[in-house]
Amino acid sequence: MIRVDLKGTVKEFESGISAAEVAKSIGAGLYKAACAAKVNGQVCDLRTSLQEDCTLEILTFSDKEGKEAFWHTAAHVMAQAIQHLYPEAHFGIGPALENGWYYDVGGVKPFTPDQFADIEAEMKKIAKADLPLEQRIITVEEGRQLFANQPYKLELLEEYAQKGMELSIYVQGDFIDLCAGPHLMSTAPVKAVKLLQATSAYWRGDSSRDSLCRVYGIAFPKASELEEYLQQQEEARKRDHNKIGRELEYFTTVESIGQGLPILLPNGARTIQLLQRWVEDTEQKHGYQLTKTPFMAKRDLYRISGHWDHYRDGMFILGDADDETKECFALRPMTCPFQYQVFLNRKRSYRDLPMRLGETSTLFRNEDSGEMHGLIRVRQFTISEGHLILRPEQLEEEFRGCLELAKEMLETVGLAEDVSYRFSQWDPNRKDKYEGTSEQWEEAQSLMKKILDHLGLEYEVGIDEAAFYGPKLDIQIKNVFGKEDTLITIQIDMLLAEKFGMHYTDVDGKERTPYIIHRTSIGCYERTIALLLEKYAGALPVWLMPTQVMVIPISEKHHDYAEKVHKQLEAAGVRVETDYRAEKMGYKIREAQLKKIPYMLVVGDKEAEDGTVAVRARKEEKGGTKPIAEFVEQICKEIENKER
Repeated sequence: MIRVDLKGTVKEFESGISAAEVAKSIGAGLYKAACAAKVNGQVCDLRTSLQEDCTLEILTFSDKEGKEAFWHTAAHVMAQAIQHLYPEAHFGIGPALENGWYYDVGGVKPFTPDQFADIEAEMKKIAKADLPLEQRIITVEEGRQLFANQPYKLELLEEYAQKGMELSIYVQGDFIDLCAGPHLMSTAPVKAVKLLQATSAYWRGDSSRDSLCRVYGIAFPKASELEEYLQQQEEARKRDHNKIGRELEYFTTVESIGQGLPILLPNGARTIQLLQRWVEDTEQKHGYQLTKTPFMAKRDLYRISGHWDHYRDGMFILGDADDETKECFALRPMTCPFQYQVFLNRKRSYRDLPMRLGETSTLFRNEDSGEMHGLIRVRQFTISEGHLILRPEQLEEEFRGCLELAKEMLETVGLAEDVSYRFSQWDPNRKDKYEGTSEQWEEAQSLMKKILDHLGLEYEVGIDEAAFYGPKLDIQIKNVFGKEDTLITIQIDMLLAEKFGMHYTDVDGKERTPYIIHRTSIGCYERTIALLLEKYAGALPVWLMPTQVMVIPISEKHHDYAEKVHKQLEAAGVRVETDYRAEKMGYKIREAQLKKIPYMLVVGDKEAEDGTVAVRARKEEKGGTKPIAEFVEQICKEIENKER
């Protein structure tokens, strides 16, 4: 007999019982809803046999890992349907996502939406067949035979075998996939399915490799849940910054310039300028020194930092990276190795620390073309980047300061309630991705955990999400479609200072190596604007709006008074426009409303006579007829207080 701890309740079972059988013993409802299991904290199949005392959690669709198992199985169902309809298809990878899944498919013409219905119908047939999913461990030779006609699977198989990894397949009727799982027990629960879109993606994210068709889908246990999700997505499309941002003329893209390289139009450029000035002024109050560093450097610099070994595929390289006889440059993907030169400019002592360096940095990252999305994921972006160089005993206080600054900024723009926190750690099984020793990583992560726990911060742990030089706190946020991205990071680095020869003279006269915190305060400006456009559906807080007031004279004879109002607002620092066009009042008001302008000031005979303005406001309580001076005072106070 073994003892199984079920969330604090301990029960005894015969050794060898499966997680599914334990779920059935608890209740038929739980057994039917179960998607996967978590044994001693490790997510696994419900078929998993329990051989010794353990903790067990039954995961349903309401759990994050349960959804992933459900959607991963749905990806296999879709691949099997495609295999039935298009036998020539070659399959790449098909992971679960935050919402649904995708599968990369080659050997066929790119799918179009008019083919989705046939694939969905075939998926429903497979679900109705209630095919069991069975895991098997295979040898390399068996895998070579199974995937002889699947070049992408064969490539992965050889790679896994070379690394000494266990080779696992899942068999689902006539479909076999190279996969570690976990999966549902059978295809039956995957009834309510919807294919969402098909895009192109290079195999392994390499533009020199095959271009595959990436098919995205979503599935739910119940049709009503799918319908609710699709309605939410329809609403999300209305708030999508990619739509709103173009309609309100914040940005555009041009094919001849390239994907992921948006043009910020005057409205977008103004809002970024407002954010940037505020961030730089706020950081100065927090003791940051402003720097300005080059956009590129020779590969020599990136070799010292480790980016050349660990991040080269994500960099834009100018010149031949492999020709050592010629100079080779790369656009910077981050600013840290440049800002270190400020510290290294002269000898430093403990009196210089902490040194807080901040910069509005333009960065360049060679993102996968399939990941580009409006302003959220781009190849050139601007970030509020900073590095704190400090003594070890200053680490917790400075980390706290970085977090408090980030929270202050998020609260001010109105995103604080939308974020979550992730403690991103290394994966000790993938040491080739990281600098430093296991001991150094354990020390850094232990130190960071202690700090986060002292701060009382609630966070999730993300394995293999760390930077190559250290663990980090990622402040995560979701866009309107539920796709999660990192907005702000705070990272502890105990490695790079030594690599760059950074030392300071301590109180006792001895030379010591500093610690470094890498951080952003509001993150990427483009991404922040995108998220704000979505949150406020384009109606940004008044202090961030490119145009804050539109003056609308009723007729041409009121132009002089409109100009007087315009100048009075302009003199107070308010961003104002006046609509002198010979259009109907209703048309001009409607147009200003569509532009999300916070205040419209209508002026006619009565207003000119009384020295007032008729205020139409986005927030009705701020409207009404008011003396000009009163309105100016009201809006200036609203701007100064950064009201939302």
